[in-house]
Amino acid sequence: QVQLVESGGGLVQAGASLRLSCAASGRTGPGTTFRSNAMGWFRQAPGKEREFAAAISWGWIGAGTYYADSVKGRFTISRDNARDTVYLQMNSLKPEDTAVYYCVAGPPVVITTAPPHWGQGTQVTVFS
Repeated sequence: QVQLVESGGGLVQAGASLRLSCAASGRTGPGTTFRSNAMGWFRQAPGKEREFAAAISWGWIGAGTYYADSVKGRFTISRDNARDTVYLQMNSLKPEDTAVYYCVAGPPVVITTAPPHWGQGTQVTVFS
């Protein structure tokens, strides 16, 4: 059974920074580890649909990162494979970044659209 546990959300003023963490455990399939999966973050603002925010994959030549246009240049995703943990460093936060942030994991080909594994979410609230 796959478990994704997020932490690091909170209430901050616009312009501040937060770092989200997601610790992964379990296996996504026979003989697999999280090192063979992409991991990432989606978010859902009040009254809106969930949307992709950032993702990171891992391959023989290193990590590939992907960002939504709305967070590019402000958010940075990274992963610690030794700890099966992914981080989202969020800088220059804006009120429109207010949302529940979900950690996700799955095959790289679907990580930005339909990842199969989801965490419970952590609330980020940015006030002006």
